[in-house]
This record gives sequence, C-alpha cells and structure tokens, in this order.
Amino acid sequence: MATAGAGPVRITTVGNDPRADLARRQRKYIFWMSVRSLCFIGAAFAGVAGINWLWPFLIAAAVILPYLAVVMANANDSRDSSLPLPDGRSGQRQLGGPSGS
Repeated sequence: MATAGAGPVRITTVGNDPRADLARRQRKYIFWMSVRSLCFIGAAFAGVAGINWLWPFLIAAAVILPYLAVVMANANDSRDSSLPLPDGRSGQRQLGGPSGS
C-alpha cells in the first residue's frame, strides 16, 4: 500500500521479469559454452595440424570459460536511477523518520 507522501517510482528502475531474466542468462551461458566447445575443437585441429603455439591457448580458454560463463550470465543489468526527477528530487526512497522531528 502506497502512502500519499511516498513520491513517484520510476519505471526505469523496476527489475526485469524473472522469466525474461532467466531466459537472458540461459542464452548467455549457452553462447559461452558454445565458444568453449569451439575452443576444444580448435585445439584438436591445431594439434593435428602441428600449430603447437595455438592449441595450449585454446585449451586454457576452454578451461577458464566455464567460470567466466557463469559470472557473465549472472551479471546484473546496469540500470542507473541517479538521474534526478523533474521536481529536483532523486526519486530514491530513504529509510528513517520524517526530516524535521
């Protein structure tokens, strides 16, 4: 229940739909795991082709990518609510009692 003095809430600071957020994170994770698979395949081809300087880098990338995939998939969006409202207030609700008591 909102009070009369609560002030406006910006729609731009509202979080994403949980289902859309989950779908976004799954797409990111699948993308990075696909890149990891390509690194393994590329390392095998580089080893067979005798490109001895390339395959260790591809294997290292394939080992590191699962961690990076999880971190990047779970990264939050960077919405910023620091833009002031037209009446000069910041729009951020503050904890505490009324100012002046």
